[in-house]
Amino acid sequence: MPTTLSPDEMKAFVRAHFEEFVNKRNAAVIRKNMTSDFYDHNGPGNKPTDIKGDEDMMVGMYKAMPDLRLTIEDMITEGDKVMCRNIWRWTDSSTRKKMEFHGFVLWRFEGDRIAEPSRRRPKTRPNLAPMSPATGAPRTNAEIVPQSYGIPELTS
Repeated sequence: MPTTLSPDEMKAFVRAHFEEFVNKRNAAVIRKNMTSDFYDHNGPGNKPTDIKGDEDMMVGMYKAMPDLRLTIEDMITEGDKVMCRNIWRWTDSSTRKKMEFHGFVLWRFEGDRIAEPSRRRPKTRPNLAPMSPATGAPRTNAEIVPQSYGIPELTS
């Protein structure tokens, strides 16, 4: 099904979704903003998941990163898609260091909701904050980066 939203409406929708889902810590908003058959190709552990998997991932991130904030740096629309370049920032709970990672999300719309995201994250920095996707407990950076966010293995 094609989108019923204009390019500006899609951008506003994505901006509002990130504000609620990440910055306002409202994981349940995913159930309103996504299609019922939403499919995330790169969910936690770089494995496909559905709405519940992404919702659970965010709840774990809220626990591990209480000051997590996302800023959108740029957005581009074409057809039924919105490409979003963003920065995630937080304080590492074990070291108290300020952390961040930069990424891209391509959102595809159906009707007036998001049907699927596709993520591309540039080469990661070895200082990403550790957390377990299951428990929110701290883990080493080498453990957390590939498994929890679907980010490629760290390279030197």
